[in-house]
Amino acid sequence: MTALKRFFASSTRLFWALQCIGWAGYFALNFLAAIGYGKPPSYYRVILASTLLGFATSTLLRLGYRAIWGLQTWRLIGAAALLLTIATAIYARLYAEVVFSWCLDCRPSSLLGYLGYFGTAFYVFLSWSGLYFGIKFSREIAHERETALRANAMAHEAQLKMLRYQLNPHFLFNTLNAISTLVLDNQNATANRMVSGLSAFLRHSLDSDPMQRVTLNDELEAVTRYLGIEQLRFGERLNVKVEASTEARTALVPSLILQPLIENSIKYAISRRIEGGTIAIRARIDNAMLEIHIEDDGPGLPEGPACNGHGVGLVNTRERLRVLYGSNQSFDVRNRATGGVEAVLRLPFDPTSQTKS
Repeated sequence: MTALKRFFASSTRLFWALQCIGWAGYFALNFLAAIGYGKPPSYYRVILASTLLGFATSTLLRLGYRAIWGLQTWRLIGAAALLLTIATAIYARLYAEVVFSWCLDCRPSSLLGYLGYFGTAFYVFLSWSGLYFGIKFSREIAHERETALRANAMAHEAQLKMLRYQLNPHFLFNTLNAISTLVLDNQNATANRMVSGLSAFLRHSLDSDPMQRVTLNDELEAVTRYLGIEQLRFGERLNVKVEASTEARTALVPSLILQPLIENSIKYAISRRIEGGTIAIRARIDNAMLEIHIEDDGPGLPEGPACNGHGVGLVNTRERLRVLYGSNQSFDVRNRATGGVEAVLRLPFDPTSQTKS
């Protein structure tokens, strides 16, 4: 079936296949009808001649239709009607010259008989033209739909990449500044570890495809790289807790979807407080949904409209989830009753085992 679809993917191959099948059916139908009306078997020559003439005439008619295809609708209809009439007239004339010379009994005895032949031929070529334009229009519509879907997919991909690659410049600035400070303080070993960690994190960020999903376990490893850099900066001021069930770790999530949320906690809950704080990441499966909590014990969000979180990183996260999952997801940022901020993501649970199968 796949090979057949590939064969008919070309409009030229499709035309010739249908052309041969259609006129072969025309020959078989007329031959059986002639036998049924008591014609001798040798009458096949007459039917074969009319079939070959129809095949050749419709092939030329196709060239004419292709030449007028780009015209406006009403001009296309008028030009097609004119070509159809001319093609029928040519066929009728050739039929009279060739077929009637083989079959004297087939020649009409009056003008009305010739009009009958013309009308029959006109009906045949009108049906052929209807099929031709029907197939051509359907292929055009299918092609436009496919092009629109491809363009839409490319737009979504570009949108996701734009959102995904908006790495906060403050993170790079602070990390490079911390490395510079460590070098000036002759803490070269620590500076080297931070450079290595930054290199590994950036390489992972650039290599990961925003259109592809990774397991939560891989995502947590990427977050660990990021937090490793930050822990070198903040030392004992930053505590990290990760609690994720074995089942949750197999779930597929967008690559680096957690990094901007962790970065927000670092910025507002850790760096602005002398005593630092704790960031906790918890993940579990609840009613066929993957639920991820990112919590901190910082000062929390201010009261009012801003409490739901409208920073660039949070807006980008919401937009990525909307593009990837539509309405089948939720993302909420709120103050915790015990202090601090909690970001909650709920995504469809799609384990890697089901994806591979």
